[in-house]
Amino acid sequence: MINSLQSLNMCYTNSEMVRKILRCLPKSWMAKVTAIEEAKDINILPLEELLGSLMTQEMTIKNHEDDEEQCKNKKKVIDFKSSTVDSSEEESDGEMALITWRFKDS
Repeated sequence: MINSLQSLNMCYTNSEMVRKILRCLPKSWMAKVTAIEEAKDINILPLEELLGSLMTQEMTIKNHEDDEEQCKNKKKVIDFKSSTVDSSEEESDGEMALITWRFKDS
């Protein structure tokens, strides 16, 4: 897009290009935009650094979506094991039930 504008003799400074790119990102990226604006001086932020940061965010989102998909496909199984223990203490008149459980991935 920038190259097309430059071929029409419309030149933008680095700062203007950074601002335009940040403005055109979807609302789901607003947290990242805010983080970049607060952490960096966007007046001197190189375009390449901005693009690298955005590409990293995109890969992180993709990896997170892949992880969620894998978790949905896994079933969680809970094993219950119970046993009774005969209490020999004077103040206890009965048996005590013990229940243990653990998660298993299947």
